[in-house]
Amino acid sequence: MKILVVSDEESKFIWDHFDPEKFKDVRLIISCGDLKAAYLSFLVSMIHAPLLYVHGNHDTDYKVNPPEGCDSIEDRIVTFKGVRILGLGGSFRYSPGDYQYTERQMRWRITKLKPKLLLSKGVDILVTHAPVYKLGDGEDLCHRGFECFSTFMNQYNPKYLLHGHQHLNYGRNQRIHRYKNTEIVNAFGYYFIEV
Repeated sequence: MKILVVSDEESKFIWDHFDPEKFKDVRLIISCGDLKAAYLSFLVSMIHAPLLYVHGNHDTDYKVNPPEGCDSIEDRIVTFKGVRILGLGGSFRYSPGDYQYTERQMRWRITKLKPKLLLSKGVDILVTHAPVYKLGDGEDLCHRGFECFSTFMNQYNPKYLLHGHQHLNYGRNQRIHRYKNTEIVNAFGYYFIEV
């Protein structure tokens, strides 16, 4: 199954020069946050595939104007065509504001999901906004990743961890990292994965 993953920066290739032929095989769209609601609504209407999303640290306007036709998977496990997907949006807390968490708060979010994770026998894809600590994150507090995501991968062994937040045009990062059996994908802009 072909999945389009997006995050952080609206792609002119997609938005301004949309070619349906290039997306005809996409069965699911996943947003890792910090994109305009109108962009996500555009994607779901033009590609004709469901769109699942988590919040980025800049997505506070979603409270008033959520992306139409899209589904938030914050703190939820959703199964799509047999693929189990969990969403944990937000960034590391660097200032007062919504969708920012301390390490302890993010760990608690995961702990509260343990009964659901047990029932679903884990997940295939973990969708986050923030990266994993020391695996594609930044050195500043704003772009720091979460250590508990490594613990999650150790325990539940997802096939993919999809994240955003760390812009690839910062010139200090790469798109793909690997941690044990998990492929970690930075969804900045857009990227395709096959599940």
